[in-house]
Amino acid sequence: MASNARIVIVGGGYVGMYTALRLQKKLGANEASVTVIDPQANMTYQPFLPEAAAGSIEPRHVVVPLRKTLRKCHVLTGRVTAISREAREVTVEASTGNISKIGYDVLVAAPGSVARTLPIPGLAEQGISFKTVAEAIYLRNHVLSRMDDATSTLDPALRRKLLTFMVVGGGYAGVEALAELADMSRYASRYYETINASDLRWVLVEASGRIMPEVSAPMGEYTVKQLLAAGTEVFLDTRVKTMEGGHVVLDDGTEFDADTIVWTAGVKPNPMLANTDLPLDDKGRVICSAALQVEGSPEVFSAGDCASVPDLSKDDPEAKTSPSAQHAVRQAKQLADNIVAHLRDEPVKPYKHSYAGSVASLGLYKGAAEIYGVKLKGVVAWFMHRTYHLSRMPTFNRKFRICSDWTQALLFRREVVSLEQIHEPKAEFSRAIGLPQEPDKD
Repeated sequence: MASNARIVIVGGGYVGMYTALRLQKKLGANEASVTVIDPQANMTYQPFLPEAAAGSIEPRHVVVPLRKTLRKCHVLTGRVTAISREAREVTVEASTGNISKIGYDVLVAAPGSVARTLPIPGLAEQGISFKTVAEAIYLRNHVLSRMDDATSTLDPALRRKLLTFMVVGGGYAGVEALAELADMSRYASRYYETINASDLRWVLVEASGRIMPEVSAPMGEYTVKQLLAAGTEVFLDTRVKTMEGGHVVLDDGTEFDADTIVWTAGVKPNPMLANTDLPLDDKGRVICSAALQVEGSPEVFSAGDCASVPDLSKDDPEAKTSPSAQHAVRQAKQLADNIVAHLRDEPVKPYKHSYAGSVASLGLYKGAAEIYGVKLKGVVAWFMHRTYHLSRMPTFNRKFRICSDWTQALLFRREVVSLEQIHEPKAEFSRAIGLPQEPDKD
């Protein structure tokens, strides 16, 4: 292929950022230009979101600024709304509303995934997802502010509602978010004269018969026992029928009021892919070969949550790689190498990686891990969780900052300050000049 090839990467998440990072190291000076397009100017390392929500890590340290990291790439802040293989161009809508079309010679379609929702009454009004650093910050402030509000009311029913927190979805995101936030709230209760740790009600609801399906059944059972021992209520084989007005009704007949409902019940490929001429499977994922090339278009690549990639580590020819950070990071490495090979008319190589295992944090100094069949529990698993994800965090800058956060957390007690006012930054100024106030959305 001629020099100065145009490489366009749709998405600045795991796949997009790691691919661009590797390309800028491997490509020659005039071999190609790389453009990364994403609505956000940073990549969020989602496995650290629970610790950011709990205050163990500074939220800014779990995001990687794309422009600072990808110095040899062009970073465009905008949302891709359409992709045309026939015209070899992508349609981009900037935050200002301007719409433009960008041509490409090589395309990486990696817009990632979005929260998978269900038609549950009240979900849109009451639920909060847990995929972004903004949501992690909001949840920390929200949980602490509910505790503040609970100390200010004499209504016992309202107090119970304010101190009841529900997480829907028993995968990694749900379990880790619940464990970290519950630990944080129980620790914070020591500073409230009228709230004991036992007053806090944390509820986990999972539609299947087990939590964390990525680990073995015994490790899933161990995790449930740890959550129960910490005082969390766990409902398995249970679905939410309604949550209108914060009144939760489960399909087993259980009813209660909750003022905090976290929705982590799975993900689905970015719906933007439906507005493309890329081949999609029945789940909306881009159909790829093992070399991460899109079916019928060797110049188009895809990987990560939004891609259907054959899992060559299994005997089943229909098996696909799971939508995990572990696969996404490794696929990005192979994807970048295959793009370089494609540009140089060299053979591409298939992606093959056996799933090494899983690590999960169950709160401070507690964890569960299964590495190559070896099961680890407690503080050892918790340390493995931190060590593994620190090794995956891009750039030395971010690694050092996270280690500094952990060191400070060991030396000093947790911060339990709610900064809920950041969600309405103009409220006080509006009061000062006498503008009418909008009702509290919470």
